[in-house]
Amino acid sequence: MKRLDWYIIRKFLGTFFFSIVLILSIAVVFDLTEKMDDFFENQVPLHEIIFDYYLPFLPYYMNMFSSLFIFISVIFFTSKLAGNSEIIAMHAAGMSYHRFMVPYAFSATLLFILSVILGGWVIPKSSERMLHFTDVYIEHFSIENARNMQMEVEPGTILYIESFQKRSKIGYRCSLEKFDGKTLMSRITADRIYYDSAYNWHLDNYTYRRFDGMHESLTRGERMDIELPIEPSEMFITAQHAQQMTTPELRAYMARQRERGSGNVKAFEVEYHKRWASPLGAFIMTLLGVTMSSRKVRGGMGKNLGIGIVLTAAYILFSTVSTTFSVNNVMSPFMAAWLPNLVFLAISIPLYIRASR
Repeated sequence: MKRLDWYIIRKFLGTFFFSIVLILSIAVVFDLTEKMDDFFENQVPLHEIIFDYYLPFLPYYMNMFSSLFIFISVIFFTSKLAGNSEIIAMHAAGMSYHRFMVPYAFSATLLFILSVILGGWVIPKSSERMLHFTDVYIEHFSIENARNMQMEVEPGTILYIESFQKRSKIGYRCSLEKFDGKTLMSRITADRIYYDSAYNWHLDNYTYRRFDGMHESLTRGERMDIELPIEPSEMFITAQHAQQMTTPELRAYMARQRERGSGNVKAFEVEYHKRWASPLGAFIMTLLGVTMSSRKVRGGMGKNLGIGIVLTAAYILFSTVSTTFSVNNVMSPFMAAWLPNLVFLAISIPLYIRASR
């Protein structure tokens, strides 16, 4: 890296973080104005507002709109470089267009690493506090009762519970079926099931049927102790919990749910793929921003900024729409997360080839 490279890197990162501070400050003011009544009505302590809501709020929205910040930052300071004829001077000094992109690629790599760390480890833990705060003081969305749950708790073992209460850890009208291939080997039905500890469950008023070919044996009793590799908290995991899991936890949860035959994995798969697709958008937005603003044009940077905002809004809207399509089974989670990047990469490459010439 030479002095000129560090000059571009400082301009890139400085503009990026300045725009983040500016826009997030405005977002906090608007959000505080909107929720001020809720804070006063519920008498929320000041330290909880700061540390449990707004402190997690900042990295969450910074990472969500990082593509917007990167694109606008690149267009802003690159247009200034072009307007001051600095890029012309660089090329006159023998710097090729490909060499000119090196500090941009270096800066995009740093932002990619930052986004992966934030999205995969920092934000999930902070989002847990923010969502808990929202549930307690602003909007109650947690579920206390679950109904008609069916899952494969072990290979060949299917558990069904008609209703389950989160607080008491008690379920009603359940059945536990064990299969050998497609053959039903046994079936336990009970009026009530409740959790003890360490995967230990108890059944009340049970009926135990065992099948051996054409023969059936039946046992009834008041209580049976069984061991099931599932905890009550797993029955209340919704799509919102995907944001609260670190990337390793998310990967392990998806694998476990697939083994159990659960159908609520779609949103978790989209979240997992987005944690890699969104950070890689830093390279695409950087490439697109440089190719659009590296030429000196009449009228200054206003036109470039306007086009940049429209394209970034289209990118964010495209990502949101594709996610909705995936949740509704219109497209796969992989395509939903990566399609916006692929489309904008297809736009960026011809522009880059044209600009380099």
